[in-house]
Amino acid sequence: MSDLDFRPNRVLRPAILVTLALSLGACSGNVPSLGVGSLFSKEEAPLEARDPDAIFADARDNLRNDKPKTAAFLFDEVERLYPYSDVAKDAMLMSAVASYEAKEYDKAVTAAERFVGFYPSDDQTAYARYIIAQSYYEQIVDVGRDQGMTVQAKQSLDELIARHPDSKYAKDATIKRDLTIDQIAGKEMAVGRYYLKNGQYIGSINRFQTVVKEYDTTSHVEEALHRLVEANLALGLVDEAKANAAVLGFNYPGSDWYGASYALLTGENLTGGLAQDAWYKRMYRQVILGEWL
Repeated sequence: MSDLDFRPNRVLRPAILVTLALSLGACSGNVPSLGVGSLFSKEEAPLEARDPDAIFADARDNLRNDKPKTAAFLFDEVERLYPYSDVAKDAMLMSAVASYEAKEYDKAVTAAERFVGFYPSDDQTAYARYIIAQSYYEQIVDVGRDQGMTVQAKQSLDELIARHPDSKYAKDATIKRDLTIDQIAGKEMAVGRYYLKNGQYIGSINRFQTVVKEYDTTSHVEEALHRLVEANLALGLVDEAKANAAVLGFNYPGSDWYGASYALLTGENLTGGLAQDAWYKRMYRQVILGEWL
């Protein structure tokens, strides 16, 4: 079976997914949860009396027609009623796709994880892992809230990249993994700023140091270094503040955050010339300008 494509208008769809051999244009949308008895009219035969291919085709049609919840139920029924049929394996993965399209992400993850567990070496396992990662990624919230889903998304993306580095999903997964790292660093910064604002300087230093050491490729490093200058100065740790300012200036000499740190330590802005303090003038010339005398 070829890959089971997501709709391209969803924000997390990769641009390069191939078309299904099943000709499935997976559709997104929500419908009221349906019970077993309401799925079919009285004239239709009960599921137990239908063959697996017919149920699978019905599930696929429901997915095409914006009924992903009904589709997921039917795909599950294929596997339940005919676990050894030719379409049972495909139905398991399609259940994950349909649940994802219904935005029932927990069910999507469960179905995709079952597929990975049953078929760890299958050609579609990379896609199943991609569904898992996407399901977590869809649930990422702003940095002001708990980032548990962000961590789950990063872990799932890491596993996808590590296990399937040559798959068509690896490039998209790498981009999203980098975004999750930046999001996690952003959360550390938000907590660190809160601690700093409320005078909890040790706690703030721990958060900012985490950003500098563990998330040094993110967009938050410059501010983290400056905040370390602020927090250390507030504690009277002048040498530590100087060291962080020097690192900031060396790596980001044109940064506004460096200008703010420089001003804190010298009482002058960057356009006002070097400080008269011998320690900072020497550090600036040696570390920033590279004039090791």
